[in-house]
Amino acid sequence: MAATHKNKTVATLLALLLGGIGAHRFYLKPGADRIGLLHLCALPVTGILWGAVKPHPFYVILPLLVSCIAGFIEALVIGLTPDEKWDAQHNAGSGRQSRSNWILPVLLVITMLAGTIVLIGTMARLFDILFTGGAYG
Repeated sequence: MAATHKNKTVATLLALLLGGIGAHRFYLKPGADRIGLLHLCALPVTGILWGAVKPHPFYVILPLLVSCIAGFIEALVIGLTPDEKWDAQHNAGSGRQSRSNWILPVLLVITMLAGTIVLIGTMARLFDILFTGGAYG
């Protein structure tokens, strides 16, 4: 029986849009993937911080932001993997070959833009809260 074919563009899109909850990990490795479950744990941690501890609102969403940043990095890694290496790693028994098209570079540019904005914004806000007590917003 042939294994299912994993599309690199779909995996990159899932990492870009839903990387914070690990959807790309569950697409690539069905079942209980440890890193995917770690991404998914960001949601309950955020809820626990919001409901029980009541810290600064930025600290509440920080686990989710870190998980999203990791998802952006994983989207770049997935998208920049050569097709031959991708097929050897994820499509060994599928009998099909991957062929990336123009959508993949567009997704990579969007990933770089969104990831950079989220990373720099997170760092700026974290340093603002830590060093000035939130004086700038």
